[in-house]
Order: sequence, then structure tokens, then C-alpha cells
Amino acid sequence: MTGKTETGGAEATLSYEQARDELIEVVRRLEAGGTSLEDSLALWERGEELAKVCRRWLEGARARLDAALAEEEEGGEGAG
Repeated sequence: MTGKTETGGAEATLSYEQARDELIEVVRRLEAGGTSLEDSLALWERGEELAKVCRRWLEGARARLDAALAEEEEGGEGAG
């Protein structure tokens, strides 16, 4: 269980692409099988952490897009 506290800081520095690529590798390893139950659980937990990182990046991107669209709409209303 100490892995969660140790990886917490590293996750904050992962880019979306890094987290996505590592998540893809985790999924490949899980699908391939051949790992012990303990290793499979650790991979699954890491995958969950990486998915959260990706989700945060995507939510942030969506917020930026929404803000830009709202700004564009406000500018359009004032000019019309």
C-alpha cells in the first residue's frame, strides 16, 4: 500500500500522453496474462491511477475549450 503515496507526486508530473501510454502498456500486460494475482492487482491499481491522471487532463482541456467558446460567444454578442 505504500506505492500509492510514493507515486502520488510522480503522477502530478505525468503529461496526458505519458499517462495514456503507460496505461496502454498496463492494459496490454493485464490482457496478456501470466502474472501473479498480486502483480495483476498492482497493475490494475496503477491503471486506475493512470486513468485518473488522464481524466484530469481531459477535464482540464474541456474546461479550457468551454472557456474559450464562452469568450468567443461574449465577443460575438457585443459586436452584433
